[in-house]
Amino acid sequence: MARHCPECGFVNAESANYCQKCGAFLAPGEPATEPTTATYRVDETGELVPVDVDEVVETGGAALVVRAGGGRVGESFPLERDRATIGRRPDSDVFLDDVTVSRDHALIVRRGGEYHLDDLGSLNGTYVNRTRIDSRRLEDGDELQIGKYKLTFLAR
Repeated sequence: MARHCPECGFVNAESANYCQKCGAFLAPGEPATEPTTATYRVDETGELVPVDVDEVVETGGAALVVRAGGGRVGESFPLERDRATIGRRPDSDVFLDDVTVSRDHALIVRRGGEYHLDDLGSLNGTYVNRTRIDSRRLEDGDELQIGKYKLTFLAR
C-alpha cells in the first residue's frame, strides 16, 4: 500500500519514512481516520477566533478548511460571495503565503448554486482529490491541494 505525503500529496512506497519529493516526515502508523481539527479564522487584529464550520455550511454556505501545510491547520475561509480568489497575493480571499502558490492561483465561483474551482494557469497546478484540474465542480468533502496546502471543501 502506498503512503501519501501529508505536505505535498506525493505517493511514496509503503516503507518510506520521508517523502521522496519534498522530504516531509511520513509518520509511522498513521491513523485510519482523519483526526479532528479545531477550526478558526484570523480576525482583523490578528487574533484567532473559533469557527463552527457546521453553522457556516448549514446556512447554505460553504467553507474551505486548511488540513495541512504552512502551520495553518484548522484555519477556515467561509465562501460568502459568488467568487473567491485563492493565491499568494495578500488581497486574495484565501491568502496562502508560500512560493509553491502562484499569486493568482485559483478561483472558486458559484454557478447556479454549485461551487466550481478553476485553475488560473498556476505553475504548480491545482488538484482536487489528487487529480490535477483546469476546472471542476466541487462536492462536500473534496480535498483541494494548492501548492503545499491541503484544504477541505465543506458544503451542505
